[in-house]
Amino acid sequence: MTTPGYAPLPATAMGRLENSRKGRPCFTSDLSVNEFVLVTQAGFEPVGMVMGSSVYHVGIQTVGWKVSQELGVLSQAMYTARELAMSRMEAEAAQLGADGVVGVVLRPMNYQFFGDVIEFVAVGTAVRATDGGNYRSPDGKPFTTSLSGQDFWTLWQHGWLPRRLVLGTCVYHVAHQSLRQTLSQVGMNAELPVFTQALYDARELAMSRMQYEGQQIGADGIVGSTVDDFRFWGEHAIEFLALGTAVSRIRPDTTPVQPSMTLPLNL
Repeated sequence: MTTPGYAPLPATAMGRLENSRKGRPCFTSDLSVNEFVLVTQAGFEPVGMVMGSSVYHVGIQTVGWKVSQELGVLSQAMYTARELAMSRMEAEAAQLGADGVVGVVLRPMNYQFFGDVIEFVAVGTAVRATDGGNYRSPDGKPFTTSLSGQDFWTLWQHGWLPRRLVLGTCVYHVAHQSLRQTLSQVGMNAELPVFTQALYDARELAMSRMQYEGQQIGADGIVGSTVDDFRFWGEHAIEFLALGTAVSRIRPDTTPVQPSMTLPLNL
């Protein structure tokens, strides 16, 4: 079934969500006990655990071994697959009437029987504001964030709200060194400028794309950013994924309050 503005959901997911809406209230969540308590203290209640998945076939791209360059076909495949997974997670949250999804985990899955296929799974806990306010993103979709329940509480108490989990990806081919270059460095301490420049460029492309996504939705900034590398592509090719939470300030003059429970210091 297709929900307007989102990637389509399978019938099994729609059936589970329908039961959650009509049945006796019993939410599911991947929040820890401390996260659950703090999210509720921030004024949000969990309404259900939501997920999205996309199994994606990756096309073929040829490239010269002497040139460092982005593999555009592969970059687009990785970006689209992740976006489809996150869109389906958002669609499930919207079906539950949620304002957002916290604690999102976006992970890749490889299968030995699918050599050129990869799956991305996005999982989180959908939450709804208890004050009746509308805290969705400007486009009407539930906000998404990879922040923990503790970090969400801290962000909220200081007048900030997550908007969207934003990402940038870049699959990059690193040129091979010539035999002369390799032999000239044998036994020496020396930077490998071809490799340095290629990996530097790849990370910059990923980070700039993540920042662009944040700018497109009018966010004030991006927090909790990470830049991870994935080696799906064999020799001399690597992917960098920049991921973070775009946030907006919604209450400029906010005095933080202390939680009404004693929590471990290592939160």
